[in-house]
Amino acid sequence: MLAAADDDDDDDDDMMMMTMMIMMTKTMTTNTTTTMTTTTTMTTTIEMTMTMMMMMMMMMIMMLLMMVLLLLLLLLLLMMMMMMMMMMMMMMMMMIIMMMMIMMMMIMMMIIF
Repeated sequence: MLAAADDDDDDDDDMMMMTMMIMMTKTMTTNTTTTMTTTTTMTTTIEMTMTMMMMMMMMMIMMLLMMVLLLLLLLLLLMMMMMMMMMMMMMMMMMIIMMMMIMMMMIMMMIIF
């Protein structure tokens, strides 16, 4: 505002006001695209934030699910290991029994002959 130096003529201020008013009316009436773009950008930002929040939530849920799945898998693996161990033990027992049986048979054979 360079016109503030001389107080007696306020034509510049009036002109400024008029141009501002004209610009405003123009944006309101003809240049709807500019206002539309601003509103759309606003909405898009809100939508973006909402989508981001949703994505974050989804990610969190997915992470939780993954953790649960991993835990289940670990449990299953442990169970499998336990089962394998049990099977091995059983096999070992069976082998020992078989060996004993064979030994007994051999002893019996020895006694017979």
